[in-house]
Amino acid sequence: MAGQVQSKVALVTGGASGIGEAVCELLAREGASVAVTDVDDLRGPEVVARIKKAGEASFWHHDVTSEERWIEVVADVMKRYGRLDVLVSNAGIGISVPSITEMSLADWRRQTAINLDGVFLSVKHCLPVMRKTGGGSIIMMSSLAGLRGAAGLSGYSATKGGVRLFAKSIAMECATFGDGIRVNSVHPGIIDTPIWGKIPVGTTSSGQNAPIDPEERAKLATPLGRAGQAAEIAQGVLYLASDASRYVTGTELVIDGGMNAGGVARRA
Repeated sequence: MAGQVQSKVALVTGGASGIGEAVCELLAREGASVAVTDVDDLRGPEVVARIKKAGEASFWHHDVTSEERWIEVVADVMKRYGRLDVLVSNAGIGISVPSITEMSLADWRRQTAINLDGVFLSVKHCLPVMRKTGGGSIIMMSSLAGLRGAAGLSGYSATKGGVRLFAKSIAMECATFGDGIRVNSVHPGIIDTPIWGKIPVGTTSSGQNAPIDPEERAKLATPLGRAGQAAEIAQGVLYLASDASRYVTGTELVIDGGMNAGGVARRA
């Protein structure tokens, strides 16, 4: 039986771990040829090796903040596969500080460069070749933090809120152009991925950074009472990448265990 994205070609940034890894594996399992891009030259090829046991994928080292590298990667993908149907702009980082006054300008710019500039560059250089293909789907990974404020994550929220409105604007541009390309954003809530271990908050008694425990935070903040899994976000991406969502553009898909709906539901 054919998969939901059979014969499509997808490019996924930040595809070596977490949500990106789950997206790459699911799209490949559903029939797509996947261009896995990341700065992680160890995990990226490992992801591709797993996919190749039953599907098609290739890895490219890719700093999404480099326009020169974007030009090279897109050219390589087109040379290898001849088309591009799906773009998943997933690469991102999170930097937490107790107060915005404590964030360095260097960290602000680094986070913005990856989370926002990288998405801009993805569209700038992938949209022309997708138009040559004759249509497709652009999926931008935003966050629940792109829909509502988050203390300590103001810089992150700023970038993810920017992604949300950028997606809507490009959706309108594509609709006006009549190119058959749909554009949507995905907004995960608390998802159990490695990114949480990279967001320090507070200190331990030994003076070391104490990473956030996503499961413990989810129990307190999420109506469903648990952290989401990367595979659950990948299912949403698959829907937006497939023809099942052919009438969906300019919107946001929130996958957050109910957090954005309101307060924490009472559980017996």
